[in-house]
Amino acid sequence: MSTIEYAPRALDDLTRLADLLLAQDPAAATQTTQLIVDAVQILKNHPEIGRRVRKPFHALRELVISRGRSGYLALYHYHPKTDVVTVLAVRHQREVGYQND
Repeated sequence: MSTIEYAPRALDDLTRLADLLLAQDPAAATQTTQLIVDAVQILKNHPEIGRRVRKPFHALRELVISRGRSGYLALYHYHPKTDVVTVLAVRHQREVGYQND
């Protein structure tokens, strides 16, 4: 069973996404954060389930997380030698690309 880790950027993304929902629907903010965290747990047993990301990030994968008519994408890297999944970023499907620092 793989270990799941969140990069600081991914944790910031979860906070950012929840903050966007808080103003409109506080209950949805909590539910959405939990939905994303729960969905990522599938990577413990199936770390290569996500679709491969096109170049230049060919070693990365995206997990599609459905929510109503849209959803979220979790960008991650699976390290087979250590059996660790690192979630690098999370974004809403309607956002263009991932946030860069």
